[in-house]
Amino acid sequence: MTPKQIEQLFTRNDGSYAFARWGRPIVPVVFGVEEETLKVVKGAVEAVATLAGAQMDELDGELGANLMFFFFKDWDELLAVPDLGRLIPDLESLVERLKAADASQYRAFRFDDVAAIQAAFVFLRMSGDMVDIPAETLALTQSVQVMLMWGDRAFSEVSPLAVLPETGATILRPEIAGVIAAAYDRMMPPSADDKSHALRLFARLQG
Repeated sequence: MTPKQIEQLFTRNDGSYAFARWGRPIVPVVFGVEEETLKVVKGAVEAVATLAGAQMDELDGELGANLMFFFFKDWDELLAVPDLGRLIPDLESLVERLKAADASQYRAFRFDDVAAIQAAFVFLRMSGDMVDIPAETLALTQSVQVMLMWGDRAFSEVSPLAVLPETGATILRPEIAGVIAAAYDRMMPPSADDKSHALRLFARLQG
């Protein structure tokens, strides 16, 4: 990948650069799925975290769990989730916007005092095309997208995943895996808003 391509991965729609990685061990929890799918989702998170060198844990002292996946069929179901309105500001208006846009997914982040990721919330409306996506593919895609705070259009044209032609197995694209691993290098900052950060990521990919 070129420095410019890496920069685009963390560029927002307004042109600003915004990067963040997790600043604490990741504690996932999954709502709305069967036990078998639960294991698939947690396994995907663990796989991407291991690649990154990010820590995982059984309990977050502040939130209990800090990476929450919600699977549901209709956005209105979120309004019935106890205490979700305390975690997601203006939940009712958000649900109305997502319904109006006929959105199938939404991610929200909370940040700590150094702008590292403190918590993430993944909302997946399982209807239409989403129902046809294999659980393993969906889980891996979502795990990649919450391991870092990516730019608004990072994967709008090209998926972070690839299919091996020999076996048909779905894998994380090597260049994206490299960016994630570089982002979690101990010498790299937990957050950044300057485009020079992309050059530092690029330098680590060459090592």
